[in-house]
Amino acid sequence: MLRNGIKPDSASLNGPETRAPRFSLVIPAYNEEKYLPRLLDSVDQARARYRGGADRIEVIVADNGSTDGTAALAHSRSCKIAPEKKRIIAAVRNAGARLAQGELLAFVDADSHIHPETFNAVEQALSDEKIVGGATGIKMERMSLGIAVNFIYMMPMIWLTGMDSGVVFCRRADFETIKGYNEQRLFAEDVDFLLKLKQLAKKRKQRLIRLPRVKAMTSVRKFDRFGDWHYPGLMLRGVFHMLFPKYCMKKFTQKYWYDESR
Repeated sequence: MLRNGIKPDSASLNGPETRAPRFSLVIPAYNEEKYLPRLLDSVDQARARYRGGADRIEVIVADNGSTDGTAALAHSRSCKIAPEKKRIIAAVRNAGARLAQGELLAFVDADSHIHPETFNAVEQALSDEKIVGGATGIKMERMSLGIAVNFIYMMPMIWLTGMDSGVVFCRRADFETIKGYNEQRLFAEDVDFLLKLKQLAKKRKQRLIRLPRVKAMTSVRKFDRFGDWHYPGLMLRGVFHMLFPKYCMKKFTQKYWYDESR
């Protein structure tokens, strides 16, 4: 039957059309059943606010061999699951990206929760061809003098480089161009990733962008465990590792990023 003189297409005859994802949000996770529900609740709110439609956003939990209920929880919340056994955070992020179908990729840690306007803000930023990608930045779920001093310590580096944390985003084509996250790095892989994006942007006369109006909220579990004043020492070790990645820091790395007891 013709409706208003227009012949219906095959999709409309067979029911609602399934649209390809516009966004793929990748969440690396190892034993995150405590924090993951809070993040997924915030993602649901942001998907509902996304002007392109909630169905255009796929959520991928990259499960790093969790021994708790992380995978079951992700499945119950209709997330795609990308298993990765290699205990290297960069490999886990890459595993999620390999499963992604969206044109735009975003990455966020499982102990965060995102701003309701995140997807709208990221899409608006990436609609500008002069923008290669970037990050939203973060807010801490609690503040103290020690944590505040750490923030002040970090801000000049953020201002100078244009690099931040929180929800990190780029086009999938550019992710593939720079070959994703460097799996040779046991930590600081996010810094390395943004540096590679920044180098790509420089070649193309593009730039990174920060989106501070949609900052992600992150947990302070590292501060709770290691103390509110521990971060400057951590940063010095991180810079050392960035400069000399082959130097053995296994004991420190395992304790801070890969502790099996958490």
